[in-house]
Amino acid sequence: MIELKHPKDLSRLRRFALASQCLLQAQPFGRGLAGARKAIHHLGYVQLDTISVVERAHHHVLHSRVPKFEPAMSNQLLLNGDLFEYWSHAAALLPIDDFRFSLPYKQAIKSGQTHWYKNTDKKLMLELLARIRAEGPLRSRDLETSSIKRAGWWDWKPAKKALEQLYMQGDLMVSHREGFQKTYDLTERVLPAHVDSSMPSMEAFASHLVEQQLRCHGLVSLKGLTYLRRDSKLRSAVKKLVNEGLAQGILEQVKIASGEVFLIKSKAIENGVLDGRLPSLNKRLLILSPFDNCVIQRERLKSLFQYDYQIECYVPQAKRQYGYFCLPLLFQDQFIGRMDCKAHRKTRLLEIKSLYLEQQAFNRELMISAFVEAIEKFRSFQQCDSVSLVNVHPKHLSQALQDALKPLA
Repeated sequence: MIELKHPKDLSRLRRFALASQCLLQAQPFGRGLAGARKAIHHLGYVQLDTISVVERAHHHVLHSRVPKFEPAMSNQLLLNGDLFEYWSHAAALLPIDDFRFSLPYKQAIKSGQTHWYKNTDKKLMLELLARIRAEGPLRSRDLETSSIKRAGWWDWKPAKKALEQLYMQGDLMVSHREGFQKTYDLTERVLPAHVDSSMPSMEAFASHLVEQQLRCHGLVSLKGLTYLRRDSKLRSAVKKLVNEGLAQGILEQVKIASGEVFLIKSKAIENGVLDGRLPSLNKRLLILSPFDNCVIQRERLKSLFQYDYQIECYVPQAKRQYGYFCLPLLFQDQFIGRMDCKAHRKTRLLEIKSLYLEQQAFNRELMISAFVEAIEKFRSFQQCDSVSLVNVHPKHLSQALQDALKPLA
């Protein structure tokens, strides 16, 4: 095990992690549709989320890495057969080449080992399958509507629950998406013929996860390799594979001053991660999604970047510290704050309700310039024409930021 105690060592790991997430380069995957395809293949998944105070999470993640990305491209990639929708650690867009690794969870749901809905209406599920087979793809809103107001997705009417169950157990796939309205069709009609649909062994699944996580994060904790995956057999297989990698010298353990232990490929260390030339930094500031692959593992984020982040949309309003949907701000190789904002689409206004900047060692003028440039791009991405800034913390930065944003007001 390599123990790192010098602050510069931690800086090296941060840059390696950000470079692995492709957040240090301006266009690591190229541009537009082709760039988005490459980005999803590299990251392994892009998380879906329903919150829409700003552009949806999956579009936001791709926008952060792919110049000229447009939200319609996600559905185009789905239609092209480049990706598919399913569950990773959460609902996600996944590379179509990884389809077979969705099968163990589907099998667990279908066999009743894992419950999606505890009480499934199998008769209704068969009726829905027959209808789709005979009539073609089906949207959830095509099902008979109810006049009773429901509490939310957890209180779906039986037909929608049956449709979702068929999707989760693999009989159906999402063939098309408009916003958050999904269209379902039979798996055999959606899945491209060339895609490997053989059930992977637990060892193959573990190997896939380890390789994916090391590819897109650079360094990971043992816990992070199976983040939010509750399959004890999979966790055991991953742990066994890691132990074998350590014994064979393929993997190395790196311990930072906080005591956190990360796994890293030995080849990366040989190539100078700890003692070679650092990846260069640019002057950009990035506004990230709360569901971005780089920040979603909060414990890892805190130990590696000393950035304590929580999304507060699930926190009661009275207990929120920063706001409903605060977006992490990454400046060079530091997370320097968060921004609670809302895109008012009717008036085409991007309202920054609160901007919180932490006491970090950065050049103030350089940061403000980078922030304004980032807001200008973000405003355009949100299809807004103007920007308003309401609250700034600390307050002594308020006037300088207000003045800098005036051209965008």
